Amino acid sequence: MLKIDNLHAEIDGKPILKGLSLEVNAGEVHAIMGPNGAGKSTLAYVLGGRPGYEVTQGSVSFLGQDMLDMEPHERAAAGLFLGFQYPVEIPGVSNVQFLREALNAQRTARGEEALTGGDFLKVAKEKAALLKLDMDMLKRNVNVGFSGGEKKRAEMVQMGILDPKLAVLDETDSGLDIDALRVVGDGINAIMRAPDKGVLLITHYQRLLDVVKPDFVHILSNGRIVKTGGADLALQLEQEGYDEVMAA
Repeated sequence: MLKIDNLHAEIDGKPILKGLSLEVNAGEVHAIMGPNGAGKSTLAYVLGGRPGYEVTQGSVSFLGQDMLDMEPHERAAAGLFLGFQYPVEIPGVSNVQFLREALNAQRTARGEEALTGGDFLKVAKEKAALLKLDMDMLKRNVNVGFSGGEKKRAEMVQMGILDPKLAVLDETDSGLDIDALRVVGDGINAIMRAPDKGVLLITHYQRLLDVVKPDFVHILSNGRIVKTGGADLALQLEQEGYDEVMAA
């Protein structure tokens, strides 16, 4: 599904990723953990096609296509979803309006018919229920006045509506209390745990991985993956810290 080979990337001339290789197959959940400044968010931004992040070496293929040759909207239409650590606010645009336009733009790009207003609302209500988000929230402007937990739940509703093949989630657990963490984690499982989908979950903490159990855990340090293991590796990191685990 996703194959990253010897990826090097920099921003403002400063190297951040320094030979990162990783493969995510359909049906798998991969967690990326690592100390601050390791390159975790940079990896997410490079995959999403954020301007300013220059790939200087290596390759990334997604569903057999050269991802680095695709514009951000083309990556999204192909089935990539990027979840942000800090979801942005869009004053003057309602969630319903934003999500319907986003979904229909992707459907059009794939040669599918746009959904009618009624059909879209059925999908939106179903996905909002998964995240325990009141539909009245979706009538409000995108993330304006939302708490941290509400922003993350609204973003997961967006993921459910867009129904991606691969979700790259950058510190989705940031700012969530215990109850919201459970709701968001259960939503990820309900939306993305499928034989034809994959998840790349970037996180600092074990707590989200108690809910969204990974098949693989990777430690990213100094721009490269330095250690890979199963779900127990995250537990070891929680108990011992990065320095101890990476030195072993």
